Amino acid sequence: MPVVDFLLGLSIGIGFWLWQKIRSNRKLQQLLKGFATDDSEIALPVIGRLRREIARQNQRQQELEIQLQTCQTILGVAPVGYLQVDEENQLLWCNQQARDLLGLQKWEPGQVRLLLELVRSYELDRLIEQTRDRQQQQIYEWVFHPTSADASAIGKLKSLKLRACSLPLPDDGVGVFLENQQPIVEISQSRDRLISDLAHELRTPLTSIRLVVETLQQHIESPFRRLVDRLLPEIDRLINLVHNWLEISHLELEPHKQLNLQPVEVRSLVDVAWQTLEPLAQSHQLQLSYSEPCPVWIRADKARLTQVFLNLLDNSIKYSPPQATIYVVVNLLPTKDAPKQVQINVIDCGRGFPVADLPYVFDRLYRCESDRTRQLHGSLDAPVITGSGLGLAIVRQIVLAHNGTVKAKNHPETGGAWLQIELPEVLADFNK
Repeated sequence: MPVVDFLLGLSIGIGFWLWQKIRSNRKLQQLLKGFATDDSEIALPVIGRLRREIARQNQRQQELEIQLQTCQTILGVAPVGYLQVDEENQLLWCNQQARDLLGLQKWEPGQVRLLLELVRSYELDRLIEQTRDRQQQQIYEWVFHPTSADASAIGKLKSLKLRACSLPLPDDGVGVFLENQQPIVEISQSRDRLISDLAHELRTPLTSIRLVVETLQQHIESPFRRLVDRLLPEIDRLINLVHNWLEISHLELEPHKQLNLQPVEVRSLVDVAWQTLEPLAQSHQLQLSYSEPCPVWIRADKARLTQVFLNLLDNSIKYSPPQATIYVVVNLLPTKDAPKQVQINVIDCGRGFPVADLPYVFDRLYRCESDRTRQLHGSLDAPVITGSGLGLAIVRQIVLAHNGTVKAKNHPETGGAWLQIELPEVLADFNK
């Protein structure tokens, strides 16, 4: 009996061992299905194949770590900042440029902390969230105001204009490239101050030159009289250029202080501007078409907005073909909260803006290439159609001073220029 019991126990143990081995092999087979294997490795024992696959994955991990280190080294010496956050907006990594721009000196490589704990920037947080939600690249510019726990150092901190380009990453991560635009802003401001100072210095001698030319005009006979007559419009153009430049500078420095806000009706502003330009429009047989859903009143500077419509309608008259119509369409925009906004569209039937010029038409001194060569119809003595390149720049500054926006487009139906202005504070009480 003891021998029988021993043999029975031995057979049960051997059977259990075989069952465990078969079960382990099946698990290893399933595990290896997830790895890429060559046909030559199929005949290898399961344990050998598993060891080889583990070695291969370790090598792959080392290669990925080397690639990551290479990328971090490249980004570390890049001329722009870069930071990366995970799905919970925890800062995973950033280069030295980003640390300097955002003041992330408390963060050290290897730390994982919420970005909001390190830098207070609503614009940056919003950019990251939009990138994650839309799963596409986003570009945004804003003025960043650094903060510091040291009260004595706050006065030394300078605001920076930043330009950020964000992109979505796997697992809801987001990467953000940061570019410091402040040097460009300072160069532009320095240039504007220089030209404004020059404009101040030119105003007095130009006025004196005009008085001299007017005196000469009365004492010179033909054929030299014709040359003096051509000289006066050019002097007036220079005086107008100086005046416009100084006006833009004042609007930029103190936009709201330059405004005298009062209730005004939009149609009355357009009518005054058109009546001023009507003789020029009649010479080209042009008509004005004005439409609005109802009388629209806004709180604005009457003189400044009249200047806006003078500039826009003057451009439309210059570039419209004979016997055409210029359209002014006013719409009320639906908004959730009061006050409402008004949209003013000025549309002509001319050639429109070259597509390549659309992003720059509101820049100072910018003029389309076609404007430089276009001439009035008539004799050879007719002047070239030239502008100072400041008309639309003045329009933009006046609209911005009213907390509005202005856009330049080409109208899909007329093919002409389409200037679209949006202004706030539509008055509900039209009789006010």
